[in-house]
Amino acid sequence: MQIASGISEYGMVLLFLIVAILFVSITLMMGGLLRPSKPNDEKLATYECGEETIGTTWVRFNVRFYIVALLFVLFDVELVFLFPWAIVFGREDLIKGTNGLWGWFALVEMFVFVGILSLGLAYAWVKGHLNWVKPNPEISTFKSPVPSELYERINQKY
Repeated sequence: MQIASGISEYGMVLLFLIVAILFVSITLMMGGLLRPSKPNDEKLATYECGEETIGTTWVRFNVRFYIVALLFVLFDVELVFLFPWAIVFGREDLIKGTNGLWGWFALVEMFVFVGILSLGLAYAWVKGHLNWVKPNPEISTFKSPVPSELYERINQKY
């Protein structure tokens, strides 16, 4: 299908890509020219949630962080796949044109897809991959001049 100006639909996509690349490039170049550049030790230091870093910043993270992030990405991608399904499933002409067969197929396909992902989530849950290891509280041996009953009363209050 040709647009009135003579550019095909693929040409329009190419034109949008070129304009987007130019816009981003020009914006980044203008930012580089206009912003001040005064690096110092404080600005070049590693930022860690407002805390001063202690030792190397290459520390080992708990594997559970990666598992939670992986599950988040998995279900985020699930939503990306469900959106086109909802658009197609919502088109009445597609459903009526095949005597309802297309609608039933799309519905069953969606339930199978969500079911497989739900089984994966249930498997991760049952295996305990979503459970966090709670640290054992250590009782302090510090001798405080404040009686321990006051601490217990405050802890019960909150």
